[in-house]
Amino acid sequence: MAYVDHAFSISDEDMMMETSYAVKNKPPTKEISLAVALFVFGAFGIVAGIAMAVNKVGGDRAHGLFFAILGGVLFIPGFYYTRIAYYAYQGYKGSGT
Repeated sequence: MAYVDHAFSISDEDMMMETSYAVKNKPPTKEISLAVALFVFGAFGIVAGIAMAVNKVGGDRAHGLFFAILGGVLFIPGFYYTRIAYYAYQGYKGSGT
């Protein structure tokens, strides 16, 4: 008969015999701060990119358009997750979908 080490096995019986775990309900501050940072830097990038394109900073409009597009790439997820965090803070139901 083969030797089986039960010290590292996981089964339903083991889970039921364990003590209950305490649930920590701390807000996800790191994730919220990242979302707000993406939102702010994205908005700044869009505004600065448009200003650069209008004033032809760097010799042509391409630099400004690139900067505005980069700002848009940062702005979209930042806006989305900041909105979800705000709705969760306000207590709206079904804000994540």
